[in-house]
Amino acid sequence: MRFKTAFTALIVTGLLGLNGAMAQTAAPASPGGAEQSAAPMDKKAISKDCSAQADAKGLHGRARHKFRSECRKAGGKM
Repeated sequence: MRFKTAFTALIVTGLLGLNGAMAQTAAPASPGGAEQSAAPMDKKAISKDCSAQADAKGLHGRARHKFRSECRKAGGKM
């Protein structure tokens, strides 16, 4: 009985250790190479600015969606 308990404890400990090792792997490089993406707060500010511009133009539906998409890609400069 002791062998079975010890073996089970060994397996559980090994699995937990493996899980921790896998969590510490480095994130893969971005496909764009040297490009740096905007920080989350910058993205939020850009999105808000694009929404405000769409409101000012009175856009709704697909036209608004298309405008905001292009505006975000341009960094809010539309």
